Amino acid sequence: MEECVVLFCCVEKLDEKNPDNVITSAVKNVRKRLKTLGVNRVLIYPYAHLTSTLGSPRVALAILKGLEDALFAESVEVKRAPFGWYKEFEIRGKGHPLADLSMTICPYEGTECDFTCPYCHHPFKEADAVHVCQQSAGCTGTCSGTGEKND
Repeated sequence: MEECVVLFCCVEKLDEKNPDNVITSAVKNVRKRLKTLGVNRVLIYPYAHLTSTLGSPRVALAILKGLEDALFAESVEVKRAPFGWYKEFEIRGKGHPLADLSMTICPYEGTECDFTCPYCHHPFKEADAVHVCQQSAGCTGTCSGTGEKND
């Protein structure tokens, strides 16, 4: 594909909370970048190596196909590389400041989040936090994390 924007994409575990919002937000952000660049061609390239918190393959494929369909519906010429394959590619970029950009799509966009992860800096809601027991890997979730049972 010539004169296009290549979207190296990965779907993270957090994206599973609201796949439709991820697709909508991604389309809005991609369209904005396409307008800035004066380009109307996109190659969606699944690239799992961008994160250490991968979402499930089922949800990832659904989001990437949803992104493809939504961009196509907005008259963007779009192709999607195969999902789950090892792919060989050659890439040549233009030598200007907008030639390579990064963006993060937040599944919570437009809502208020309770916390920001101190490690990855992604926002999240308290309700989405998973109970992590400090006592053992066999935790049943019935303790306060101190080893004492909550009765």
